[in-house]
Amino acid sequence: MIRYALACGDCEHEFEAWFASSEAFDRQAKRKLVACPDCDGRKVSKQIMAPAVKTTKGKTAVPDPEKAFAEFAAKARAHVAENFDYVGDSFAEEARAMYYGEADDRPIWGETTAEEREALKEEGVQAMPLPAPFAPKPPKRKAPTTLN
Repeated sequence: MIRYALACGDCEHEFEAWFASSEAFDRQAKRKLVACPDCDGRKVSKQIMAPAVKTTKGKTAVPDPEKAFAEFAAKARAHVAENFDYVGDSFAEEARAMYYGEADDRPIWGETTAEEREALKEEGVQAMPLPAPFAPKPPKRKAPTTLN
């Protein structure tokens, strides 16, 4: 896993993101998949960074970045599943209720439409997409019961 310091060419926001490898960042940036969390701009570039390299005597094996990313993503999915409430397609309503003080703050995750995401952003509600590798599978909905 590599952590890059990034900068948005549209709004000049500086942020960090993790990638499986340098090549993974390059592929994603080329396909315009790397987005600024502030403005959703796609003109994202790496900033100059000093490497943080740890060495161990006699250690020659290089960790597999894809495996490291998969392990990291699995831990993130587990964290979200254990610590966040899944609100399904009510995400925008729930986030808005917390923002306006109509509901207690709590960590939530769910789904929104592009229009709902834009409306939340315009209202100042802090919310951002959860990248697919880090999103747990939504819980199965219980079938409604009928009374006979």
